[in-house]
Amino acid sequence: MHNFQEQRADTFETFAKVGRGVKLPKTAVVVYEFVAEEVDTAWAAVEKALRAKGFKTSHAGDVLQARIGPIAIDAETVWQWERAATEIVLPFEFYPDGWELDDA
Repeated sequence: MHNFQEQRADTFETFAKVGRGVKLPKTAVVVYEFVAEEVDTAWAAVEKALRAKGFKTSHAGDVLQARIGPIAIDAETVWQWERAATEIVLPFEFYPDGWELDDA
């Protein structure tokens, strides 16, 4: 079973660390990354489910990227979207592997 409390704590800890040395933008596109557990996975289905909730998707190798935004860049907002994306991908056997701000 996935531990959402631990995932949330990691996100808030990242904000605490980054916020000390870097000025974050007020809004940005956030890229959430998920790793496929199985080699033979349902790429089309998981991407369709994410797109239905407003994410833009792409994948390379076993890594799925789900982009959202621009959204407010604060720990709570980033976490809310991270949780939403994670809830979508878990049934497809994808697991969270972090997030970053899109620098494009």
